[in-house]
Amino acid sequence: MRALVTGGGGFLGSALVRQLRARGDEVVSFSRGDYPELAALGVEQRRGDLSDLNAVVEAAKGCDIVFHVAAKAGIWGDFQEYYLANVVGTENVIAACRILGIRRLVYTGSPSVVFDGSDVEGGDESLSYPAHFHAPYPHTKALAEKAVLAANSRTLSTVSLRPHLIWGPNDNHLVPRIVAKGRAGALRRIGSRTCLVDTVYVENAAEAHLNAADRLAVDAPLAGKAYFISNSEPIPLWDMVNAILDAAGVPPVTRTIPAGVAYAAGIACELAWKTLRLPGEPPMTRFVAKELATSHWFDISAARRDLGYTPRISTQEGLQLLRASFEAGA
Repeated sequence: MRALVTGGGGFLGSALVRQLRARGDEVVSFSRGDYPELAALGVEQRRGDLSDLNAVVEAAKGCDIVFHVAAKAGIWGDFQEYYLANVVGTENVIAACRILGIRRLVYTGSPSVVFDGSDVEGGDESLSYPAHFHAPYPHTKALAEKAVLAANSRTLSTVSLRPHLIWGPNDNHLVPRIVAKGRAGALRRIGSRTCLVDTVYVENAAEAHLNAADRLAVDAPLAGKAYFISNSEPIPLWDMVNAILDAAGVPPVTRTIPAGVAYAAGIACELAWKTLRLPGEPPMTRFVAKELATSHWFDISAARRDLGYTPRISTQEGLQLLRASFEAGA
């Protein structure tokens, strides 16, 4: 097939592109940058912004399916910027599919769309969206996901995948943030509870997208639904953080601050950053304080059943690959 991958140069997007090319599919990548590694794979690259409907339509011409992976991620920032990228951008992808008669859309969602600040232990797809969000990212991703699922019809089959905490070699988001803060001695355990979390190795997350694409059709069990995607190996949060640090040769996190203190610091930091219009991200936010002090792991039975998804690379195997990438200087 000929597939459009938005954000094809990103971490998950590039893994998906590699897997598509490895099985012989044609790929068009749509992003704001140019990526030599994609060109080396024979990928056609179209540059543009998701907020530009005409650019999205031009990129999608001739494609049989769209993988909408691109999004504005982060823990802080202006709501309108997140809305433009995540909501308007997704609406444009849906519109492009309708204009061009593309019949399949696989959307990359986020488990954060159901996070209300409390523990999620073995949660499944029956979890509802919360009444209030602590950050623009989960809020706008929820709005975008709703639009994708509502767009499912006889002429456009849609599905949303919710991979949780994607990581692996060449990660440009989660792993480098953890390692940088670890090296700076800026990491602290939040609270004294043992909180279990799910993660997903990047190649597993990409494979789940292919599984969804191959099964997506009108009246298919997955059409119009959302699915949690993980390695299905819940692990204590700080054990996972320390395992990533160890792979990078960084000492483990040992110091702890109370969860209440972290949340209060998040409130204070958010107020200071908004009032003084300080640059960059605050060192703590309410969303991060809650996320690091709660359990969030999921039942992926639905993904196993409807997508045929099975995590192929275990967490331990992934950590070995991550260590090897650090040792190789990647």
